[in-house]
Amino acid sequence: MASLQAEEQRRIVAACFARTGLTVEQLWLRYFALGGDVSEVELDGFLQELIPLPRIQRDMVAHAVNERLDEVSGVRRAPYSRATGEDFRPRGPLAALVGLLDGAHRASPERLPGIIAAAGRALDLEIAVYLADYDQRQLIPLPRESATVRVPLAIEASTAGEAYRHAGTLLVEGPDGPRLWATLLDGDERIGVLEVEAGTDADLNDPSLRIQCQWLASLSGHLIAAAMRYGDGLDMPRRQRQRGPIAELLWQNLPPSTAATRDVVVAGGVEPTYDVRGVTFDYALSETTAWLAIFDAGRDTLSAGLAVSAALAAYRSARREDLDLRGQEGAVDKALSAQFGDGVTVRGTLAELNLADGELRYLDAGGVPPLVVGDDREQTTVDDVERPPFGAGQPGRIGTARLRPGDLLVVHTEGLSGARAADGERFAFADCLDDHLGQVPPEIARCVLQAAKSHCGNTFTSDAGLLIARLPGRT
Repeated sequence: MASLQAEEQRRIVAACFARTGLTVEQLWLRYFALGGDVSEVELDGFLQELIPLPRIQRDMVAHAVNERLDEVSGVRRAPYSRATGEDFRPRGPLAALVGLLDGAHRASPERLPGIIAAAGRALDLEIAVYLADYDQRQLIPLPRESATVRVPLAIEASTAGEAYRHAGTLLVEGPDGPRLWATLLDGDERIGVLEVEAGTDADLNDPSLRIQCQWLASLSGHLIAAAMRYGDGLDMPRRQRQRGPIAELLWQNLPPSTAATRDVVVAGGVEPTYDVRGVTFDYALSETTAWLAIFDAGRDTLSAGLAVSAALAAYRSARREDLDLRGQEGAVDKALSAQFGDGVTVRGTLAELNLADGELRYLDAGGVPPLVVGDDREQTTVDDVERPPFGAGQPGRIGTARLRPGDLLVVHTEGLSGARAADGERFAFADCLDDHLGQVPPEIARCVLQAAKSHCGNTFTSDAGLLIARLPGRT
């Protein structure tokens, strides 16, 4: 149905307000109770034809007037910006979300950008979708029916990248009007951004509309992540080059790069992105506990990828059987022995973090000892004694530590902290952590891995794996 023109709506609302017997202050109190966010002075200016209001604010004023008119039988009601009647189809934000869900049902993955754009039009918005590439360096525009030509945007040097780095929304003024960048989130995992431009009857400066854009970005993120599990149409644009079979296997076995509950945030990553051969990680979160694991089988043997995959599968199976650290270790040892016989080992670390009191229990099996970084930036290596790896036939040591609110637990492989430049200079891992400690955990992980990649020219002699967990800070 056609929208009522803003000025015509204002004129009738003002005429109906004159019949309510209310003062401007009384009307403003009713409007404010409905969620209106303009001041009494601005409301008076709107009624006096001095200032315009966004559509959603005009409708809330009309509703406040109508609530009063309902108390006065037989008085003409104020109009909304869209006609009412017996048409119960959803409008506004509900129409956008319902349209997105309906359109995505049984849709092929590559149709989603157009479906998201169509949902945006229900809010009078023009929307484009960008996904982060696997190198975490660029935001890649997804193709759809549009006359506008879009190019990849650098995560480190663009407004879109700034929104992505902070996992939020960012409104900027441009020569063609305001533009909103909203991060696409699957839960807490960042997968890209939405570019949002306003139509003739939308105002991106309206806080309510920005919240609706966040809802749309969140739902779109979930749908895109789900679609990538059953098709390649959205995954292929994210790839800058081909992955080998082992790298493909390891990537498919990785959990989401970020996850969170109210008590902990976990983030991780591996390098080299397209040629990882022997490193993987895993985690699981519950109401009470965070379980973390990292495995490293090296890069020098053809069996490394299969060995580390077997270790990961055995660990997950044992954890889901509710076995403790020693039981998980035994399951990994048994899987390696059964699949490869003697002589194949995998280094790694298993950890259980009690979210109520911060108690950490960890089992070190030849991996790099965990590192705890306090919110005062003090770094503590939990243990520095070398332990036998999984598959060596000797039990690893179980140690304990305690994290305080705000602390960062860091589990990584030697390939990260030992990355070297062409001249042999070692990557300053501890300093890099300290430099990025103020970021959100997924951005810490991204920045540290990017810095290591730049330091060694993306020529890792050993695979780099990183897994971090942060407890909420002190209140």
